[in-house]
Amino acid sequence: MITRRDALKSIALSTGALAVSVVSSNGQAPSATTKEVHKLPALGYDYDALEPFIDAETMKLHHDKHHAAYVAKLNQALEKEPSIAARSLEELIRDVNSVPDSVKNDIRNHGGGHYNHTLFWQSLRKKEGNAPTGDLAKAIDKNFGSFTAFEEQMHAAAMKVFGSGWTWLVAREKKLVIESTPNQDCPLSTGGLPLLGIDVWEHAYYLKYQNRRADYVKAVQQILNWDFVASRFAQLKA
Repeated sequence: MITRRDALKSIALSTGALAVSVVSSNGQAPSATTKEVHKLPALGYDYDALEPFIDAETMKLHHDKHHAAYVAKLNQALEKEPSIAARSLEELIRDVNSVPDSVKNDIRNHGGGHYNHTLFWQSLRKKEGNAPTGDLAKAIDKNFGSFTAFEEQMHAAAMKVFGSGWTWLVAREKKLVIESTPNQDCPLSTGGLPLLGIDVWEHAYYLKYQNRRADYVKAVQQILNWDFVASRFAQLKA
């Protein structure tokens, strides 16, 4: 019988960079003292692929500068505590309270930033008729009343985030719920599985939308990769 822990591990491994591993040039796994245990994942599409919803310059800065900085600082933290360097990214975030106090905030902030952004890039795709289908659509209707109601609730939650943070669609205790977290915190740390997240830090939208967060959130909702979200949901159900 597949346990919830096994399901979470399977999802992380199957979606690519959420559980980042490195192999050295001789084919061996890295030692605990490897300086770059975690790598910046590729976007998987061109910087301008989400135009006009998200502009190319924002994508370039967001991925190449902001996300890259989280990865670099996470690796710096792991250099201080090589005893946890072999843990996957998912394990670090899920069990953040078990890491040494000396790097706990670094793992929460920089490890969370790495995990959250990796999920974010995979959750975006420009596609006509963008909406969930199949079991995921049924689950959204069951938990929120309709897809339209879900979109409205997701938008409202994103608008209520004070300062910097994220708004999530989360699988928690056999239900789908909408949650928000401050900074780079993640529902994974509190027992939930994030299916998708909307980044509402200003760096995610300020070049194009300035202070118009509502317009940015509406734009992101039009380019969510529901096929990717459905794959995560399906593996959880399995």
